[in-house]
Amino acid sequence: MVGMTLSLPIDAEANELLQRSPLALLLGMTLDQQITMEKAFTSPYVLAQRLGHEPTAAELADYDPDQLIEIVSTPPALHRFPKAMATRAQEVCRVLVDQYDGDASALWGNVSDGKELVKRIEALPGFGKQKSQIFVALLGKQYGVQPDGWRKAAGGYGDEGVYRSVADIVDAESLAKVREYKKQMKAEAKAES
Repeated sequence: MVGMTLSLPIDAEANELLQRSPLALLLGMTLDQQITMEKAFTSPYVLAQRLGHEPTAAELADYDPDQLIEIVSTPPALHRFPKAMATRAQEVCRVLVDQYDGDASALWGNVSDGKELVKRIEALPGFGKQKSQIFVALLGKQYGVQPDGWRKAAGGYGDEGVYRSVADIVDAESLAKVREYKKQMKAEAKAES
């Protein structure tokens, strides 16, 4: 991957794994719901530590489901909902094996445009439109994956100079700005309901 500048305020080793491993990045995004971004994007590193090596998509796809749930559930659990998210991560890996030869970077490689990229990501288990757009923005802004129309396909998350999602985090200051944006969005949504 090119231009990798993602730098979350997490352990250096966890950031390094996210920069080097497309699978770790995708798993972090898979887990990024109902827990902090730091926890979600650190969990692929913790999983690798617990396994004793960096897993491949094929390995996780074929892993005994009960054993994988146990590994994810071991305190401190890798997610607030360890059983559901271990299953989800395994399902994502199975799609990678079935459709992309087990290579996470093939998910975004050779796409014709941003619209196709969103469509590919949205086809993954647990990835709706918003999460897919955030991941397209993350790939475009931090990893140099910029097919034609990627910013438009990413919706507002692709805009420059904004702090809306993990795609915009490069340090503690930008993390604080993203948190403030999310807090504001929640308050507006609550006021409307």
